[in-house]
Formats: sequence, structure tokens, C-alpha cells
Amino acid sequence: MATVEIYTTMLCPYCARALSLLKRKGAAYTEVDVTFKPKLRRAMAERAGATSVPQIWIDGRHIGGCDELHAMDAAGKLDPMLAGSA
Repeated sequence: MATVEIYTTMLCPYCARALSLLKRKGAAYTEVDVTFKPKLRRAMAERAGATSVPQIWIDGRHIGGCDELHAMDAAGKLDPMLAGSA
């Protein structure tokens, strides 16, 4: 099983969509809420090269945000990644 990290904020509809997809897939994930944590958000931005949320990593590979996660799923690439075989 892959290691999934997702950085989110409260009331973010894209975060909710990404989390919903991960839950439907049965993926275990670590959620880091950066809503009121500017240091964590800066660290996320440095790591991702983007300030928007969500920012998602699977097995240390930066996936991007909600749109990229859903595009991977539509292309049939998400399930193998989550299984740790991609």
C-alpha cells in the first residue's frame, strides 16, 4: 500500500473532492491541515512549488492537486499507484 500525504485547508471544496476520492479508493492517507499554520503552509509551498491546496504526494512523488488526482484516476493510473505498483 502506498504512502499518501495530502495538505488541505478547512472549507476547501477541492480538498474535499480529493479526500473523497481517496476515501472511495480505500487509500490510507496522512492529512496535514495548513489552515492556521503559516509555517507548515510555507513548507508545503517550498516542497510542492505551489501555494494552492490540496497538494498531494504518493510514495514521495508529488502528484499535484485535486484535478491532477482525478485525471490520474480517469486515466487508470491512480489505482496502481495507490497499490504501490506504479
